[in-house]
Amino acid sequence: MLRRALPRRFEARRLLIGTLLSAIGRGLTLPFLFIYFTDVRGLTDTRAGLVIGWYGAVTLALSPLGGTLIDRFGARRVVVPCLLIEAIGTGSLALVNSTGSAVLVMTVIAVGGSAIWSGQNTILASLTGDDERQRVYGLNFALLNLGIGVGGMTSGAIVDTARPGTFQIIYVLDAVTYLIPALILLTLPGIGHRLVRPRTGGEPSAGGYLTVLRDRPFRRLVIFGLILTTCGYAQIEVGFAAYAVRVVEVTPQVVAWALAANTAMIVLAQLLVLGRIEGRSRTGALAVVGAVFAAAWLVLGAGGLVSAENAVFAALCVVACSAIFGFGETMLSPVMPALTNALATDELRGRYNAMSSMIFGISGVIGPVTAGPLLGAANGSVWVATVVGGCLVASLVAISLRRLLSAEQDGRTTTTPASPTPVPA
Repeated sequence: MLRRALPRRFEARRLLIGTLLSAIGRGLTLPFLFIYFTDVRGLTDTRAGLVIGWYGAVTLALSPLGGTLIDRFGARRVVVPCLLIEAIGTGSLALVNSTGSAVLVMTVIAVGGSAIWSGQNTILASLTGDDERQRVYGLNFALLNLGIGVGGMTSGAIVDTARPGTFQIIYVLDAVTYLIPALILLTLPGIGHRLVRPRTGGEPSAGGYLTVLRDRPFRRLVIFGLILTTCGYAQIEVGFAAYAVRVVEVTPQVVAWALAANTAMIVLAQLLVLGRIEGRSRTGALAVVGAVFAAAWLVLGAGGLVSAENAVFAALCVVACSAIFGFGETMLSPVMPALTNALATDELRGRYNAMSSMIFGISGVIGPVTAGPLLGAANGSVWVATVVGGCLVASLVAISLRRLLSAEQDGRTTTTPASPTPVPA
């Protein structure tokens, strides 16, 4: 299954290696930023939250510019500088000693991170054919989670809030891993260039984000993504953790085990799922994702109902919720970017990918803000009902999208391997 999921072109395979190695560095620091700001650098909970929120806001604001630059100058000219900026910013976290310096450093990191994801997706799309793109995106997601899991387990054995130097070490290591995909791109000078030749003065413009939003199927896909991620991904950090600790009344260690179960599910099931969904309707797979996410939240809600009578069963519900959610992710991760790039044109591919990545940024703002009030109503049952209902509504939107797509765009036909890449200008 792994051999079948690997892309045909060696350049794409090397990029996947860069994803894995850089994800290990990301995993070293991902769980500890809030703890580092508060317990090590002395920021209050409120200030630390505002600093992290500022990072999300800056990233979201700059993402459209990143898509425009990718289309205009080529992805490599955007991604390589962004990786270097991200490395400098991440390494500088080791030197943070006040709220002001934290804001400055997180701003630098946001500038670097604003175009990396959309740029890398654009490069992968240019290196893969329609017949393999879905598998490659799924493998990329599995490697990302594998790296994060390895990094998280490693840093868990290293960091100690009583020794600030242990945190400084992991941030420096994380910065070094950001240089790996940049070096890989530099050793592959023939990829990541602008996909179409510059237009002369007499030729009409290919358009911009308004053209992207006028694409009715893609607009429907964006609506699906906003609903699903707001009621899904965006609830993991706040809604899931808060409900598990306050309503189900499990310990933080159980939450940690739940997140580990999520990662394990993704790594172990991704290749199997890729084989099962190949040649099947992409919109059908997205509808199933909404149903799976809804089932995960229902399992978590069941844990809240029985927590007082059976603490062990309640804890198992928390872990099972996260694992079921991970299974849904194994379908969403290959299908969403594959469908995005099936709808995109070469002239606007960077903008399409930037818009797709912005879905997660927007929901990342809406989800945490709405989770607090909903969790406080009726002992969290209103929150459960809302996220379950939202995921099911997303499934209905996905079903309605099918009639707007051709069979090829929906993945219902098996394409024969052909020339997999657009020819750079």
